[in-house]
Amino acid sequence: MIAAVREFANRFLGRGEATITVPSFDGALKPNQTLEAAETLLECEAPEDLATDGRNLYLADGRRLLRLDGHAATELRSFDRPISALCTLPGGGLAIALAGREMRLYPDVAAAEPSATIADPAFNAINALAAAPDGSLIATDGSATCGVDDWARDLMELNRSGRVLRIDPKTRSVTQVAGRLGYAFGACAAGDEVLVSESWRHRLVAVSPGGRMRVVLAHLPVYPSRLAKAAGGGYWLTAFTARTQLVEFVLREPAYRRRMMAEIDPAHWVAPRLRSGLSFKEPMQGAHIKTMGVIKPWAPPRSYGLVIRLNADGIPLYSLHSRVDGVNHGIVSAVEAGGDLVLVAKGPGRVLRLSLAALAKEFGA
Repeated sequence: MIAAVREFANRFLGRGEATITVPSFDGALKPNQTLEAAETLLECEAPEDLATDGRNLYLADGRRLLRLDGHAATELRSFDRPISALCTLPGGGLAIALAGREMRLYPDVAAAEPSATIADPAFNAINALAAAPDGSLIATDGSATCGVDDWARDLMELNRSGRVLRIDPKTRSVTQVAGRLGYAFGACAAGDEVLVSESWRHRLVAVSPGGRMRVVLAHLPVYPSRLAKAAGGGYWLTAFTARTQLVEFVLREPAYRRRMMAEIDPAHWVAPRLRSGLSFKEPMQGAHIKTMGVIKPWAPPRSYGLVIRLNADGIPLYSLHSRVDGVNHGIVSAVEAGGDLVLVAKGPGRVLRLSLAALAKEFGA
């Protein structure tokens, strides 16, 4: 009852989740062009996720599983559906999610067949996997109603059906750890807790074994996504795009949203995207985006690229950007491998590389 009254008051007064203001990029999130200066290792059709076992680096590219060695890529196998997430298993091998609805376990990456296939009815949009210290797997299921690639619709429908699942590879049992999340997209074990990116609420939360949640990082100006541990302690948090006041306003106009989704091609909705500037039909154009034909780096972002370096407590230390006038947008995965930070920029279809030593020298952390 109290929560319902608070929600009504917030909507009436335009505060809380009903506000259309967006936090600025400041402090540790101060914009730069570091991601634009990154080396391009590989250009591919549909890069989605990265995983490493400390020796090998694996890439999910559409239906293909690739092993990366510098600029070279070797195809290990191909599936009948796109790979939506992958992670390394504690004892070696890979866990692979297909189209968000099925998981296959390969203790030996070279094996022709998986050791186990898990297709639980609870799976709908598995978009990230992580290994837990007890040998189980942690999965985030973004939405109970929208598919893994239909995240823009999930945002426009104001859905809050994301879940965190724990999977036992031995028994193939699936247990829900947390539910009713605003698009869960990314998880990482942190002691007894699990850090989870809650995209539509623009925050990072910690979930205890009993399902209790506490907010670690809130009021982000972006939609956070996958997490990975950093070798020096702490985490890398990716953000697949940034927030804008225009989108925040549209989210609070139900009649407009319903007509927009019913009458307009989804590619041209007033919604965040992984890449932009490709069509004259895009909703965000004009003088607030371009001046004398040049895109302003500080313009409202329809797409953006961002990675945040967090310390062990989840506090941002520094961030790496590809601004509005850049191309390396839609950062959905980042892992450390061989002294480098390797990233997936899903917008342009690139795998990027930055030297960790150079980052430490530049940002002093």
